[in-house]
Amino acid sequence: MTAADLDTVIAVARSWMGTPYHDQASLKGVGCDCLGLARGVWREVVGPEPFLIPPYSRDWGESGPREVLADGARRMMPEIAPEVAPPGALILFRMMPRAIAKHVGILTGPDTFLHAYERLGVIEEPLTPMWQRRIAFAFLFPQL
Repeated sequence: MTAADLDTVIAVARSWMGTPYHDQASLKGVGCDCLGLARGVWREVVGPEPFLIPPYSRDWGESGPREVLADGARRMMPEIAPEVAPPGALILFRMMPRAIAKHVGILTGPDTFLHAYERLGVIEEPLTPMWQRRIAFAFLFPQL
């Protein structure tokens, strides 16, 4: 599977900036959550979503035997080691120790990323050490 053009991924992701936060939505300029942002970028860069996303819990402390979000990403995206993820890569965060990865962002530079955050909407911000240590998985958008 070939990776999509990373500059295109970044440009499309940035075009979502300012979209208000709305749980389980994915409409540019109207509302999205972090997964909805990734879904919207997918639609613009790759094409139609390959399967429906079922409703999901907002509990960042959720634990369990399966990394549901990472498993879903593996079904359609090449996985890469987080420490070598380039700008344009999708990154999954584990927000609490021993919890499953439940937050999604897109790297926009070596030290910046874009994500949808409650009360703030889609923003670009520094990838601080607090965020860096929470990265659990990284994937590349494919070129179909």
